[in-house]
Amino acid sequence: MTRIAAVHGVLAPHRHRQRDLTDMVARNCLPEGADRRVLDRVHEGARVRCRHTALPLDRYGGLDDFGTVNDAFIEGAVELGADAVSGALREAGLSARDVDLVVFTSVTGIAAPSVDARLAGRLGFRPDVRRLPVFGLGCVAGAAGLGRVHDYLRGWPDHVAVLLSVELCSLTFQRSDPSPANLVATALFGDGAAAVVACGARRHAESAGPTVVASRSTLYPDTERLLGWDVTATGFRVVLDPSVPDVVRKNLADDVDGFLAEHGLGRGDVTAWVSHAGGPKVLDAVAEALDLPDGALEVSRRSLADVGNLSSASVLHVLRDTLAAGRRPPAGTPGLLLAMGPGFCTELVLLRW
Repeated sequence: MTRIAAVHGVLAPHRHRQRDLTDMVARNCLPEGADRRVLDRVHEGARVRCRHTALPLDRYGGLDDFGTVNDAFIEGAVELGADAVSGALREAGLSARDVDLVVFTSVTGIAAPSVDARLAGRLGFRPDVRRLPVFGLGCVAGAAGLGRVHDYLRGWPDHVAVLLSVELCSLTFQRSDPSPANLVATALFGDGAAAVVACGARRHAESAGPTVVASRSTLYPDTERLLGWDVTATGFRVVLDPSVPDVVRKNLADDVDGFLAEHGLGRGDVTAWVSHAGGPKVLDAVAEALDLPDGALEVSRRSLADVGNLSSASVLHVLRDTLAAGRRPPAGTPGLLLAMGPGFCTELVLLRW
């Protein structure tokens, strides 16, 4: 089975209190003199205390051109990506030349050559390293990326793979857009990155985390407009339907129960729930759908409060925090990593601690 050798998370350089971000949004999204009470309620209800941004706050008012925004994405993604991968390899006791596959995912910017290619020379990957840049999976990509890395390593058990997620959500900020979807997005999303180093069954690493047992992907029909982007002249404009938590409540339990049953398990066997920190309503829906005990999603809720929703990097930060000293579940017990994203879809990854 695939062994997770290291998970390393990093955050964008500029840290802000939620109130400072609310004030920035009010200056740039609301008409002059407009009542900001709805904005204040949305930002307070997000249960986010602080977030990180790729740029200083005074830069966001001038981001009105997609090319300028995307140039900032490429520059920031390369810097954060290098930090995340270097840290993960160091923790795993491996070098860049040990890496056989790099999977890169982001949904907040585009690049050709892709960010993983731009990192190759800087980090010292071999010229024959396999690369797989992925765009469009959104928040589910951290979990889906881990599942696809596992699929690859089942066929190449001597190999080492790196999954890198970089999400600079603040760069999708849309000026002069007071729509409910945009206000919710400005309340929740932050900037960060995470890298996972994974080894095939016959490859040793100095550091050893859980194994990946299996994964399952589920795509729900007729849900394309629940979550995603509309691509406009000023960049990515968020599509965020308020019915997302209802879809989670309706479908997640059956998906989880069926997946666990394939491996002779039930919900009561799971010792840690590693959930994407999508937002308070999404986390409440996950807890209700699965009838989880109080505190089961505490690591996810704490991540949301401390750094916001990091899109695809979020669930990997939660995984890192779950593996931190004092939080690691009992050895040999099962865990479930899960995330949701555009499609609308879910990805489940069964772990063994």
